[in-house]
Amino acid sequence: MKLLAAGLVAAAAFATSFDASAQAVTYSVEPTHTFVTWEAKHFGTSTSRGRFDKKDGSITIDRAAKTGRAEITIQMGSMNTGVAPFDKHLTGPDFFNAEKFPTAVFKGEKFTFEGDKVTAVEGTLTMLGKTNPITLKGTGFNCYQNPFFKREVCGGDFEATVKRSLYGMTYGLPGIPDDIRLLIQIEAVRQ
Repeated sequence: MKLLAAGLVAAAAFATSFDASAQAVTYSVEPTHTFVTWEAKHFGTSTSRGRFDKKDGSITIDRAAKTGRAEITIQMGSMNTGVAPFDKHLTGPDFFNAEKFPTAVFKGEKFTFEGDKVTAVEGTLTMLGKTNPITLKGTGFNCYQNPFFKREVCGGDFEATVKRSLYGMTYGLPGIPDDIRLLIQIEAVRQ
């Protein structure tokens, strides 16, 4: 009888762990609805803006356990400000140095939820060979059934302030501020 009871307890524990892991869902970044942009004041006057046109990654969310994980890779050479000479300067050694450091990677390890909505993702940003902690604050998180993909899509708007000097990007300081606003508008398709 003790052996049977132990077997039932083990089977229940296995079933519980299987059900818990079955809650985790992986999504692939949908590039036509995902934009990574930045904003910086230019010598205290206008705001310079740019975006990175090439990015990919995946996000895993377990809504029941209120956990998640994300990895987003940004191709630094895909900088687009709409002004080719400015793009060339930004992707050069003074700023993003895309030839030596072709990618930046955000890895999110801690998700904060309010109900079913993701409101923040804590993790690290690796850029220019340096890794620092970063927290992306989220708004508008939502999931919906996409009529084109015929699958669930989740996403929202996330942003953080990045201190560029922590990555060794000191060109133009203090005229070009150290704090850069990073915005990630993301949608990802359930796999």
